[in-house]
Amino acid sequence: MKKEERKKHWENIYQTKKFNEVSWFQAVPTLSLSFLKEFNIASDDAIVDVGGGDSFLPDYLLKLGYTDISVVDISEAAIERAKTRLGKDANKIQWILEDAATFEPNRIYDFWHDRAAFHFFTEEKEILHYLDTVQKHLTQKGIFVLGTFSESGPTKCSGIEIKQYSENTMAEQLKKCFEKIKCVSEDHKTPFETIQNFVFCSFRKLQFQN
Repeated sequence: MKKEERKKHWENIYQTKKFNEVSWFQAVPTLSLSFLKEFNIASDDAIVDVGGGDSFLPDYLLKLGYTDISVVDISEAAIERAKTRLGKDANKIQWILEDAATFEPNRIYDFWHDRAAFHFFTEEKEILHYLDTVQKHLTQKGIFVLGTFSESGPTKCSGIEIKQYSENTMAEQLKKCFEKIKCVSEDHKTPFETIQNFVFCSFRKLQFQN
């Protein structure tokens, strides 16, 4: 799918569906928050949520006292919805209107979070470009948390083909730049009472990487 088509698709989704009418809705992003706690991410560490849409993760990050939060999404409608929900607190977040596949940060981050953006990259050039971007814009001791549909999960999301991963295939895909710390499985219950199985893995940059 071309960038223009991808943007049009997601704008339509966020303009026509309520926040709790999409399969990825989570009232509380429990697993994502657990990674922050596990790796002792400091309140002033730089956090980026790529493909965050109008998720509730920023709300909880603010409640926990985090002060350097960025959210990247291709959909302006999604970002505007999140801003409206957060009210004046929206000014505490850096909102970045970009396609995750071509996102080029102008800074580095201590914690890079991606719940279900990466699995939309089905072309090798997009996958490699994205991973190279993460590697270049993550601090040497930073943490990369990546969540995708597992090999037991759906093969499409919002009508778009995705690439499934297992713990092993994800680690293999990232091995040139990252070392796996751990992986966990999550059964995400959608608002439609269906179950989607995810695999979430945490990674550190290999020490020889700059």
